Amino acid sequence: MAPPFNIIAVVQNGRLGFEALLLAASLRATNPSFAGRLILAEPQPGPLWRDDPRLPEGPLRDRLLDLGADFLPFDAAVFGAAYPQGNKIECLLSAPDAPFLFLDTDTLVTGPLDNLAFDFSRPSASMRREGTWPTVELYGPGYTETWKSLYDHFGLDFESSLDPGHPDEYWQRYLYFNAGWFFHASAPAFGHRFLDYARQIRDARPEALVCQEIYPWLDQIALPLVIHSFGGGRPGPGLQGLDGDVTCHYRTLPLLYAKEGDRAVTVLEQVAETKENRRILRDWPQVKQMVYLNGGKRARVLFDQANLPHREQAIRNSLKRNGLWLR
Repeated sequence: MAPPFNIIAVVQNGRLGFEALLLAASLRATNPSFAGRLILAEPQPGPLWRDDPRLPEGPLRDRLLDLGADFLPFDAAVFGAAYPQGNKIECLLSAPDAPFLFLDTDTLVTGPLDNLAFDFSRPSASMRREGTWPTVELYGPGYTETWKSLYDHFGLDFESSLDPGHPDEYWQRYLYFNAGWFFHASAPAFGHRFLDYARQIRDARPEALVCQEIYPWLDQIALPLVIHSFGGGRPGPGLQGLDGDVTCHYRTLPLLYAKEGDRAVTVLEQVAETKENRRILRDWPQVKQMVYLNGGKRARVLFDQANLPHREQAIRNSLKRNGLWLR
């Protein structure tokens, strides 16, 4: 049994509001007795936002409240519109000092969270990632030199972060996560360190990173360093349900129909067809086209979910050719 914890996600005007509705509705459908809070962190207007980022008053906000979500206002003092991924870092500073699971808003909860074996004293994050960073040039620093420069910069032990099951200079040897989910025992403690590391990488990067592009990967560059600094690492077998049969980080609904298991499709369609949700979700083109107008069924038959292309770009290209790609 997992100890009580909060789920934190970021919500703001636009696509993230509709995604938050799917997240909240799927949580309540699959975990009606969830003991923690669903906290929707909401950036407040300020100089780093051109427009008001808040979710407006109206049916969508009211429905999220009906589903038990708590809105948490926070100020973006470092990133804002220039790097909206920074919201997942800065919101943690305002969150309760309690165990938390951060989920990207484009996530469905598809199974019982009580099945997960969390150890919140040993943080971890999603391993459902590709080798997106760093980009190794022919005569430039390799993976080892690049990553070790960061561990050295923050006074961390580099060798203990390596996976010896992979060879030197192969990207999976190095601690690297997708930031779609991560957890720890204290949201503010984790957030303060996450912000400190991300800001240092942005403003005072080691020499080995001079030629590396850090956007949009900054959160995923800093995350393994933060997790390692708190004594965490790669998730163990007790967390296989995350990115498995308990949660699904789908990113876009066309990709969900193309790639994910039948359970994710079932939960999506169940919550989308609920009357109280449908009257709101029909205003979001992704749900309208993929669920209500059956685009998802057309996308699903294009692929063998048990034998997908190795590169996601091939899936995206096929969806685009068939007029089924939406963001």
